[in-house]
Amino acid sequence: MLLAREAVELLVQASRIWYFEGNQHGLRDREWMALRFLGRANRFSRTPSALAGFIGATRATASQIVKTLESKSFLVRKPSQKDKRSIVLHVTAQGEKCLNQHDPVNHVLNAVTALGADECVRLRDLLRAILSHLDAAHQRLDASVCRDCMFLTERGPGTGKRRATAEFTCRLYRAPVALEETELLCTNFELTRDRPKLKEHRDLARAASQG
Repeated sequence: MLLAREAVELLVQASRIWYFEGNQHGLRDREWMALRFLGRANRFSRTPSALAGFIGATRATASQIVKTLESKSFLVRKPSQKDKRSIVLHVTAQGEKCLNQHDPVNHVLNAVTALGADECVRLRDLLRAILSHLDAAHQRLDASVCRDCMFLTERGPGTGKRRATAEFTCRLYRAPVALEETELLCTNFELTRDRPKLKEHRDLARAASQG
């Protein structure tokens, strides 16, 4: 138990990097969290309601955060292609530049990267296991990358442009998913142990782009 407590205390200390008083580079911690999430979320999760759920805020608070990010030209709203009454939030080029240059978690990202690939994988898997326990205990939904989700299925053989842009399907949304989208966050994520062979698809895509 003492070892577990020490580990948790270290996590709490690390969290001071992304939870802070006041603002850094013009944004408060929750605004950074929102911008960071929207920069990594897939098209199904870049909505005001998904954002509110991810950052643990009310719809009103999330709406105010969106307005703040819009006022700084970090974010724009666009009508959903499926439902014109809904909107999808898009991070602008200026917002991406701000994330790349000033995001407070970049220091943590660099420190974790320095551990090496194998240690990064171990750390990721350990943290995912911890979050799974927490989500089950508090009846919350986890958010993670599409490639590990039970709703992602591999498409059958396609032809032409369609094959080049969408190799997978999301069974939840009944929509095609392109290979590059499988690395994005989704708020309707459900972990699976039987996932498509994405490495083979990435190798094929890399070979096609080089050829």
